[in-house]
Amino acid sequence: MTLDIMMPFYGRFDHFRTAVLSVLAQTDPDWRLVVVDDVYPDTAPGEWLQSLGDDRIVYLRNERNLGVSGNFDRCIELVTAERCVLMGCDDELLPEYVARMATVAARFPDVDLIQPGVEVIDETGQVVRPLGDRIKAILRPAAPEPVQLAGERLTASLLRGNWAYFPSVCWRVESVRRFGFRADLHVVQDLALMMEIFRAGGTLVLDDTTVFRYRRHSGSVSSYTAVDGKRFQQERTVFAEEAARQAALGWNRASRVARAHITSRLNAALQLPKAALARDTAGLRILLRHTFA
Repeated sequence: MTLDIMMPFYGRFDHFRTAVLSVLAQTDPDWRLVVVDDVYPDTAPGEWLQSLGDDRIVYLRNERNLGVSGNFDRCIELVTAERCVLMGCDDELLPEYVARMATVAARFPDVDLIQPGVEVIDETGQVVRPLGDRIKAILRPAAPEPVQLAGERLTASLLRGNWAYFPSVCWRVESVRRFGFRADLHVVQDLALMMEIFRAGGTLVLDDTTVFRYRRHSGSVSSYTAVDGKRFQQERTVFAEEAARQAALGWNRASRVARAHITSRLNAALQLPKAALARDTAGLRILLRHTFA
């Protein structure tokens, strides 16, 4: 199975270099790396990438900045393989990632998403366990062997707390193209897309084998949109929509979970001190409303 590793790029050169080198270190060489530069001001990362001289690497620079979801869609347009991963330009693959995805896909040929095991790293590359990720680990179903999930059990679990790590997911390209990424969402577009796929009968294979390193740092989109409340405005929209859509399917338990969105409220509450320290009154209002309304 050739895997297309699509990497939307806009970020630090050092993290980008580490991400690319982790692809080159794969034990299974059957991959193609496509880096889509969303007009990052510094051209040095792209020049370095092209200097590597590897035929499996493609570098493209957008004519204009497309933004997060727009660049995701551009990446999906460029995929030529049956499966792909939308890897963050600051994340890292462990050496067995491609091989493990090939193994799981061979065992579950019709699956729409494969969620592998993930370890979280900080800005310096050290493995960390922030509170949010510890909660994710508690909410995530156990899968010492790959297990296929679907239907209300799956949607309710993800709506209770999104334990998936978007940049690590191996996607069936056909399923992503069917629905696409919503242009109005910038930080929860992955959850919205997954809900579309699963409500249409799609499935996810969960595998505890750790083959991906997900980087958390203060400069990420999800971090700064959490403190100013914009992340939670988008989450509120998605949860309200899902409460209605899950109910329409007769998935009442999932609908109740979406309406309550307890872990999202708790996350917003954790951001309140940060917004107060930043004297962000608008952000405080959004966070308070999301936490208590």
